[in-house]
Amino acid sequence: MKTTPFTEIHKKLGAKMHEFAGYDMPIEYSGILDEHFAVLNGVGVFDVSHMGEFWVKGPKAQAFVQKMTSNDVSKIPVGKAQYTCFPNDKGGIVDDLLVYHYEDEKYLLVVNASNIEKDWNWCMKNNTEGAELENASDHMAQLAVQGPKAIDTLQKLTDIDLSSIPYYAFTTGTLAGVENVIISNTGYTGAGGFELYFYPENAVKIWDAIFEAGAEFGIQPIGLGARDTLRLEAGFPLYGNDLDDTTSPLQAGLGWITKFVEGNDFISRPILEEEKANGIPRKLVGFEMVGKGIARHGYEIVNKEGEVIGIVTSGTIAPTTKKGIGMGYVKPEYIALETLIYIRIRNKDIEAVVVKPPFRKK
Repeated sequence: MKTTPFTEIHKKLGAKMHEFAGYDMPIEYSGILDEHFAVLNGVGVFDVSHMGEFWVKGPKAQAFVQKMTSNDVSKIPVGKAQYTCFPNDKGGIVDDLLVYHYEDEKYLLVVNASNIEKDWNWCMKNNTEGAELENASDHMAQLAVQGPKAIDTLQKLTDIDLSSIPYYAFTTGTLAGVENVIISNTGYTGAGGFELYFYPENAVKIWDAIFEAGAEFGIQPIGLGARDTLRLEAGFPLYGNDLDDTTSPLQAGLGWITKFVEGNDFISRPILEEEKANGIPRKLVGFEMVGKGIARHGYEIVNKEGEVIGIVTSGTIAPTTKKGIGMGYVKPEYIALETLIYIRIRNKDIEAVVVKPPFRKK
C-alpha cells in the first residue's frame, strides 16, 4: 500500500488504518461520532495527501481545461477555485474535481485519490491542444483543517489575513515558517475551514505547528469515517457512490456546474444538451428515513406498490439529527420534495421522504 507523509503519525496516534484508493489511511482515531462533532464545534485535521494534483500550463492551458471540464473556466480569475467535473464521451462523469487558477496560463486540477490514474490517462488522451501537463500527485501533500476554529488555529501560523480569503479562493504564502504553501478556503465538510497544499518534505513540520496552534481549541486528527459522515450531512456527493461513469452531471443535480454557454465546447456537450432538452431518466435526491432503518449504498428504492424506482448511493445515521439520511437516484416522477419513497432493507420496505440537502441545518 502507498503511504502519505503522515502515515507513521497516524499509527503512533493509534488510528484504525485501512486501505483506501491504494493508500494506508486512517479511518478513525477516537471514534467517528467524536471526530464528527470535533470538526463541527471546533477544529479537526484530515490527511488528504492521497488526493491527486495535476498542473496544466502554457498558452493552451485554458483551452484544454475548458474542453475537459463542464463548468466555465473562463469565469475564474487568478486566485479563485471552481468545482467542476470531467464529462466522459457518453455524458457520464470521469471524476469531479477542483480547478485552481494559479497563475496566468497555469491551473491546478485536484482530483479524487481513487481516480488519479484514470483521470491522468483521460487528460493525456484528450490533450490535442498540446497543453503542458504534469502529474504532481506524488510531490504534493495536503491537509484539510476544518471547523469554526480552523481560521483561529491557522492565523497563528501566518501573516496572511485569512479572513480576507473568500470562499473558493486561495493564496500562496508562508505558513508555519514554510514557504509556497497554497492556502485554500475550501473543504468537504460543510463546516468551513481551509485546505493546505505543500511539499511532502515540510509535512511533519506543518502538522506539528498546526496541532500546537490548535491545542487551545481542542484540535483533533480526523479519519475518513467522519469525513464521510460530515460530507453526507452537508449533502456533498462522493465519487464512486453518488457519481460515476454512468451518471451524468444533470442526473446528479450538478446542472449548476454544467455551463451551456458560448465558447464552452466541453466533451459530451451535445449529449448533455440533448438530455436536458428531452428530460433526464433519473435524478439524485436526498431523503430522510421516516421508519427505523439505515439506508446503505446499493439498497433498492421502491414505491408504495413495491416497484423498484431507484437505488441508494449513500446513507448513514446523521450524527447531528440522529435521523437516517441518504442520497439515491430515483425516476423523475419521485423527485419532488416531500414525496414518500421506501428503502428496501432486508426485504422490508421502510418509509422515507424526499428532502433537499444539506441535512445539517446551520
